[in-house]
Amino acid sequence: QVPLKPGRSLMDWIRLTKSGKDLTGLKGRLIEVTEDELSKHNKKEDCWICIRGFVYNVTPYMEYHPGGEDELMKAAGTDGTDLFDQVHRWVNYESMLKECLVGRMAVKPIAAPKGGLCYEILSIILYVQNYLEIMRKPKKYIFFSLLYFLFYSYDWFQTDSLITVVIYTKQKDVNAELVIVDCQDKQLRGEIIMDDHSYLVEVDLDHAVSEDVAVNIAEKVGKVEIILNKKDSIHWKTLGQPWEGHNTFIKRTDRGLFYRKCKLVSKTEVTHDTKLFCLMLPKGTHLRVPTGQHIYLKQIIAGTEVVKPYTPVLPFLPLDFQEPPHHDGVHIYLMIKIYSHGLFTQALDHLQIGDYISVSNPEGNFKKSQVQTSEDLLLLAGGTGFTPMVKLLNFALTEVSCLRTVKLIFFNKTEDDILWRNQLEQLALKDERFEVQFILSQPSKEWVGKQGKISSSLLSEFVKRSRRDSKVLICICGPAPFTEQGVRYLKDLGYSQEEIHAFTA
Repeated sequence: QVPLKPGRSLMDWIRLTKSGKDLTGLKGRLIEVTEDELSKHNKKEDCWICIRGFVYNVTPYMEYHPGGEDELMKAAGTDGTDLFDQVHRWVNYESMLKECLVGRMAVKPIAAPKGGLCYEILSIILYVQNYLEIMRKPKKYIFFSLLYFLFYSYDWFQTDSLITVVIYTKQKDVNAELVIVDCQDKQLRGEIIMDDHSYLVEVDLDHAVSEDVAVNIAEKVGKVEIILNKKDSIHWKTLGQPWEGHNTFIKRTDRGLFYRKCKLVSKTEVTHDTKLFCLMLPKGTHLRVPTGQHIYLKQIIAGTEVVKPYTPVLPFLPLDFQEPPHHDGVHIYLMIKIYSHGLFTQALDHLQIGDYISVSNPEGNFKKSQVQTSEDLLLLAGGTGFTPMVKLLNFALTEVSCLRTVKLIFFNKTEDDILWRNQLEQLALKDERFEVQFILSQPSKEWVGKQGKISSSLLSEFVKRSRRDSKVLICICGPAPFTEQGVRYLKDLGYSQEEIHAFTA
């Protein structure tokens, strides 16, 4: 993120979009845009960008963009869908930029080849490929629909009182974190995550079921059972009406984010400006957020959909690591810093106990196997960049026996900003493998610990291998400049890209 000029906040942008001002320069007209026409609008004062087949004039938005003008200019006059997906796929650009819509990209005409049935089929495939390319839906329906049945299939069975949906993944080691089920208002959605792809069963059920949903997983054979309780003891003729994405195996980035409403059940103070929010999942939801992954919260603010990423934490830092802690699977805990001028966090802070907020499926590319093959785990956190480290610490000290050292280097402004300081100090006393180092950039006169900001010299002092040849994993999270600088310093100190994991949303 970059500092924005006064009067260029998200709320200021929302006010501008509702002012009635012509933000497209087309006086309300929508046009069809050719590639040639799009390419002409590639300057800051005249910048059009295509996202998923729709073209927006982003010139009015330049000064309001949290990532700065330069980030937008990377896609000026071009199709920016891939860049958008890499940086912030979770943002609802359709809502944010609806008043900037210029029109739709023109579909390229295709000359159908002549010469028999094979050519006719080829021409149809080429046309569909072209259409999907324009609509920015990669050719998943052409290729993955032909491949998924080799790995995934589903069936359903019934008794007088139960409906059982069985998904056969034919994959070993399917666990609870890879299965997401939502059943509300007769809509059943079951998603199986497999690396960067997912398989989906999604139907409007034939009849009503109760809120209680059971999920059984046979990990060794990759079978997942979703068990529903019929509200009425009647015979179902079909499972229900399929949705568009039903029975498909595609890339997760092409799937889109799915949200469910979660209830706020508690809100407790962690520091002077940070609170621990506890959200309760709906009864019909089975969801476990994997270590190192984040979710998105979505709120409607002043009529505009606003989305922000957060990494779930634990309700507290367990000090007894004899056994893996029991997670109830019902609650999600989020440690959130409330900014005095932050539109989203202020709205969060004003939520009352019992209010609802939309929570997405988990996302992220961190894999536990990165920790399981390491001997030294070094964690660099800046401020609330501590949040992904909570579950990571718990997992490392509980379940990874090969780790010799686990060290947290925690950067903050003042002592009052340190999250869970007492718990971290107690943990260091409890487990000899764990060490924590607090570094302050604005310490009081009484502070006797280390001070400064992230730098090569500070990192060279604290980031060290336990042995010359030990396998190390360094995880870093914080504000974007902190993370970017930290990665650069670590590489300067001789650590490879494979030894560094930067948490970004």
